[in-house]
Amino acid sequence: QVQLVESGGGLVQPGNSMTLSCTVSGGTFGGFTLGWFRQGSGKEREFVATLNYVDGSTKYGDSVKGRFTISRDMEKIMVFLQMIRLRPECTTVYYCADTPYTAVKDVLTARGYRYWGQGTQVTVSA
Repeated sequence: QVQLVESGGGLVQPGNSMTLSCTVSGGTFGGFTLGWFRQGSGKEREFVATLNYVDGSTKYGDSVKGRFTISRDMEKIMVFLQMIRLRPECTTVYYCADTPYTAVKDVLTARGYRYWGQGTQVTVSA
């Protein structure tokens, strides 16, 4: 079974930067899209960013465009989320997820993802 593990979270001051990592292991990787989501006020996790692992194309949620960047390791199944100019409202748990879908309609919501990591806490505070 595919396993995903996030790391890199912690305490960061407002305006500073932080980079999260997600390592993928186990089973046969068949998912073409890896994504980052975060826990919001509602039940469904909020979309942050996705990356098509085949061609490297990316998509971002409106609230993080221009500040967050998703990237991949070229040899291993591993993705990163670089976050700059962090604000207190960015404080929450961030999750890495995997889906076999590539269409926009399928990768922008948490319901489309098959596997999830345990999450990593990001706290933006002075």
